[in-house]
Amino acid sequence: MTVPPVPTPDLVVDGTGLLCVTLLLRLRKEIDDRAPDTVVHVVATDPAAPLDLPAWCHMTGHDYLGPVPDPEGRPVYALRLVAGALATRPDAPWRSVGRRSNP
Repeated sequence: MTVPPVPTPDLVVDGTGLLCVTLLLRLRKEIDDRAPDTVVHVVATDPAAPLDLPAWCHMTGHDYLGPVPDPEGRPVYALRLVAGALATRPDAPWRSVGRRSNP
């Protein structure tokens, strides 16, 4: 079985030390003006990141590419932005635009 090549990132979002809520806020802000097919590597030390990042990608429609090796040994995950992804709120990237603000 051949392993697909690790995509070179167009953008790296460093979420070292951030909980996933804050990481998603930063990620949402960083990708806001990026074009489809942009490859994003997310450095995420929160233990929930391996669950939260794929779930967020599933919710929004972005492609979750999985963990990628990092020369510094940091936990890094890759995703690819897609055209037509679900727009999310800048202050609550886990909620779609137009959805009520109740938790």
